[in-house]
Amino acid sequence: MAELKALIFDVDGTLAETEEGHRLAFNRAFADAGLDWDWPPALYTELLAVTGGKERIAHYIARHRPDFTPPTGQPLPEFIAALHAAKTKHYAALLAGGGIPLRPGVARLLREAKDAGVRLAIATTTSPENVTALFDATMPEALGWFEVIGAGDAVPCKKPAPDIYLHVLAALRLPPADCLAIEDSAPGTHAARGAGLQVIVALNDYTASNDFEGAMLLLDHLGEPDVPFKLLSGNANSCTFIDIALLRKLVETD
Repeated sequence: MAELKALIFDVDGTLAETEEGHRLAFNRAFADAGLDWDWPPALYTELLAVTGGKERIAHYIARHRPDFTPPTGQPLPEFIAALHAAKTKHYAALLAGGGIPLRPGVARLLREAKDAGVRLAIATTTSPENVTALFDATMPEALGWFEVIGAGDAVPCKKPAPDIYLHVLAALRLPPADCLAIEDSAPGTHAARGAGLQVIVALNDYTASNDFEGAMLLLDHLGEPDVPFKLLSGNANSCTFIDIALLRKLVETD
């Protein structure tokens, strides 16, 4: 019988509502580079279908600026990498300002997992620097609780490919049946399912219209004892917030 041994978390949109911060950081980096580009919320929602910041910029150029030539004279991949590095600095500054808190239930669930001996890991397309910046700004002690941080370019193919989850599972040396993934988006859900994992989804404003077929539970957030989640699909066993006891039951009865 399967037994819950590890939780594997996505980062952006899952641990915190970071996507608006990323959008603002992209726009500030564009302005710094002298570009007249602007990503409003509606466009950014579409661009989130492409995972990875550098990949998102490349997709935007190909679709919306096909005749673009870097003003610096750099090859396009080098220009994109520099632009993304500038964006990462802006994002870290936004986080340091304290305007992006963890989502409901996240801090509590991380502490519960640590206290219960459930291992923790991260599987994300965001950069390692962004992962560190988020925890530095919200819950510094928790970063060291994660045994494996699969982030950024750790694998060649990003979500919805399953590579990052397969990478994390291999590092944990655990079968997917003994782990749960916590996600917020369709690409992340498809990646986790492709690696054989069951997935709990806590959607957000940017991903509310995604197709979450295959998710074990679909929620508006992970919930707190005094802030119940809204169950959108799945069987939460009459619970109103996600805790280790519920997750163990879900894994053992799957």
